[in-house]
Amino acid sequence: MVPLSFAGHDFRALPEGALYWPARRALLVADLHFEKASWFALGGQMLPPYDTLATLSALTALVERVAPIELWCLGDSFHDVEGCERLPAQARAMLTALTGSLAWHWITGNHDSVLVDHCGGVVHEEAEVDGLVLRHEAEVGEPRPELSGHFHPKLRLTVRGRHVARRCFVATGTKLILPAFGALTGGLDAGHPEIVRAVGPGAEALIATERKLLRFPLAA
Repeated sequence: MVPLSFAGHDFRALPEGALYWPARRALLVADLHFEKASWFALGGQMLPPYDTLATLSALTALVERVAPIELWCLGDSFHDVEGCERLPAQARAMLTALTGSLAWHWITGNHDSVLVDHCGGVVHEEAEVDGLVLRHEAEVGEPRPELSGHFHPKLRLTVRGRHVARRCFVATGTKLILPAFGALTGGLDAGHPEIVRAVGPGAEALIATERKLLRFPLAA
């Protein structure tokens, strides 16, 4: 974990693409997209059906390592509104164990705007926590500092002749977009016009390593 200061609050950015809030002992993740592969299978596109288990395994390991007492999912936790109903028994047991072990909060997104069966936890359309707005998609013109997801930002670079892509945070003074945590989520270039429009001028892409936070200015 590496320090990340945002809107007067001290956070820790994790290489896995999560954010830890020490003052609240809270872990924040975005865009888990549980059961994305099974959603594609419904339409005849067969993908390996292990994405949910992979995501839950990574999240469980992170919770065990960080030991939060709160967890906030910033939207699109399920790939569709019926995703929870398709959870395999093992995945459902893992998720229920997580939601029962700490104060779990689901913020709804465009993929899971209606969460009926959500295996525990509390559902919010959005929330304001200690002066920070937590929502799924950054709202242009929002004057309050805001944490969100939705865009799955990745920074693409050429390093020694090789093209590499890394999940990243995108930040300005009042907006912080988290990368997608899900195992089957892909990513949008951090400098894409839609991301730049959402956060406004002066944006940076932030990549968390084990020891430092790498900063890359994004063109307007």
